[in-house]
Amino acid sequence: MTLELRNISKSVGGRVQIHPTDLTLQPGSMNVLLGPTLAGKTTLMRLMAGLDKPTEGRVFWNGQDVTDQRVQDRKVAMVYQQFINYPSMTVYDNVASPLRLMGVGRDEIDRRVKATAEMMRLTPMLARKPLELSGGQQQRCALARALVKGAGLVLLDEPLANLDYKLREELRAEIPRIFEESGAIFVYATTEPEEALLLGGNTATLWEGRVTQFGPTPSVYRAPRDATTARVFSDPPMNFKTVKLSGGRASINQASWDAAGLADGTYLAGFRPSHLSLSETPGALPLSAVLNTTEITGAQTFIHLHHEGDRWVGLVNGVHDREHGQQLTVWLDPAHIYLFKPDGALARPAPYAAAA
Repeated sequence: MTLELRNISKSVGGRVQIHPTDLTLQPGSMNVLLGPTLAGKTTLMRLMAGLDKPTEGRVFWNGQDVTDQRVQDRKVAMVYQQFINYPSMTVYDNVASPLRLMGVGRDEIDRRVKATAEMMRLTPMLARKPLELSGGQQQRCALARALVKGAGLVLLDEPLANLDYKLREELRAEIPRIFEESGAIFVYATTEPEEALLLGGNTATLWEGRVTQFGPTPSVYRAPRDATTARVFSDPPMNFKTVKLSGGRASINQASWDAAGLADGTYLAGFRPSHLSLSETPGALPLSAVLNTTEITGAQTFIHLHHEGDRWVGLVNGVHDREHGQQLTVWLDPAHIYLFKPDGALARPAPYAAAA
């Protein structure tokens, strides 16, 4: 079952929420919608589900136009950030509830509930009430209720955002297994690049209602088609610096590196925070910056820097409690520098990415 969005857009009160979008999701695929808050992820999912109608364009399911079809008549399941279970019902009855509404027979309900509970590792908890479960178990119950319908399209709208770190890691590891066993098209919305990389599959990056790129997750991460996609697929966002390129060399102040094959001119250099270092490494460029503040997270430290009017963030290993306002030398390996044209289009991927 293929889901196809053909030139769909959505406007409300004259404000464009989704710009014209073409997107095809293949059967049995995991698809991540990655973007900041208000990028359009939930709106796009609602258009996929049929909860909202596009202002323009059409939605096709397995080649059939379902744009005007009621959501009740589609094989769609959706799980929200605020997962909902019926507190007065057992886990068994929670999972069985959509099947009962569909008029499925008792024996078939029992078979499907038990099979789904086994897949979700809920079998020992079927007789419990939701409030007797941990947060992760409650979310698995909500997922089971969505999956038991046999939906061909399962939409997960930031389903782990309200869970603590341990539970999120547990469910992140389980979702790909669940996806493989169900065979449905999964669409998973998140604001976190790390989560997209962990889930794998395909990723669509969104920015201000536009899908900027869609493809296999590692490819989108390593070879963003433009600076906006690179910014979205980096946490903290990618750092940028305007640079000059002359005679096959790009330079930031007195530090330069090989950029053979590109025409002379002005470019935008981009590099991820984790590729800045406080320690000199062979071949790395020395860059002078002023330390604004530090954030110690435990094993790593975020360093916030000013470099000639640009604000950069570095993510370095170890605890670094430096004096604010001091001059620092940070080091950047040119193998991790992307070059973008003035309009933001990718001119050359970072050498490490091109070789991957």
